[in-house]
Amino acid sequence: MTTPTPTNALARRWKIDIDMSDDKDGSDYQNIIGITEFTQSAEPNIEDSSDYDSEGWAGNTKTGQAWEVGLTINRRINDQVKTYHPTHEKLRFAGYAYGSDSEVRVRWYDRDGLPEAYEGIAVVQWAPSGGEATALDQVEVTLTGNGVLSLIDNPVA
Repeated sequence: MTTPTPTNALARRWKIDIDMSDDKDGSDYQNIIGITEFTQSAEPNIEDSSDYDSEGWAGNTKTGQAWEVGLTINRRINDQVKTYHPTHEKLRFAGYAYGSDSEVRVRWYDRDGLPEAYEGIAVVQWAPSGGEATALDQVEVTLTGNGVLSLIDNPVA
């Protein structure tokens, strides 16, 4: 039996879905298309917990965590009926709303079925990029976590 040769994972392996249901219960996930850039972070809050009993060694305790996803998307349109893609519109409406209407449920995962997959509720920031006359219509979307980021089973595994 031969040992498989490791290969590099690609940044484009990520796929992200938005729950289109009004209840935000994960019952109607649809893919956000047109992504040209994807970043994610889950930064911990670390507090110094040093004490005299540690013989001079620093102590640290994780006391919280915040998560965020950044997307750049190419706006997609249906030029026959003059509409934007529904997942883009869900993000845009949430980006201009307040309270719970400014939140969406999202999940992102490895499109090849590897085990990394996450889900949570996020507040949406929507920022059109603008650009030159020859530029594509792009939008910067920031999804700031509001609550727990859950590790889930990859839905395509």
